[in-house]
Amino acid sequence: MFKQLILLFALGMPLIAGADTAPFSGGITADTLLSEHNKFSEQYKTFTPTAQDIALMQKLAGKELIVLFGTWCHDSQREVPRLIKLLEESKVKLASIEYVAVGYNKQDDSGIAQANDLQYTATFIVKQNGKELLRVIEKPTGTLAQDLTQGL
Repeated sequence: MFKQLILLFALGMPLIAGADTAPFSGGITADTLLSEHNKFSEQYKTFTPTAQDIALMQKLAGKELIVLFGTWCHDSQREVPRLIKLLEESKVKLASIEYVAVGYNKQDDSGIAQANDLQYTATFIVKQNGKELLRVIEKPTGTLAQDLTQGL
């Protein structure tokens, strides 16, 4: 009986230890995200944007972009690396870009997610002079480039 209790305790330890482990939250660079989070890196390596999507990204020139995502979120793991590759290959000159990871509660310590009314991850917000022009939530309806530039 004692051995069974020890075994049960030992098997449960990884669950207990992981219970307090929160995902990364806060500001992060694209390079750090890709180097420290394998699922993001894998998606980045396998994604090949079309020439049309690369050209569409030029519509974002001079705009501000806020990327709210979870390192734990499958939509974020798919879409954020695609955005990074689209931005790199298009060489578009944004006014600014901010990558903000959130915890399971969809909040970050600096309050950026709350200030932008984050409901679902990933959320991409395009702004100009601080005014929101559009947002893409979770999964684009077309390609990410199409949705990010719709109506611009």
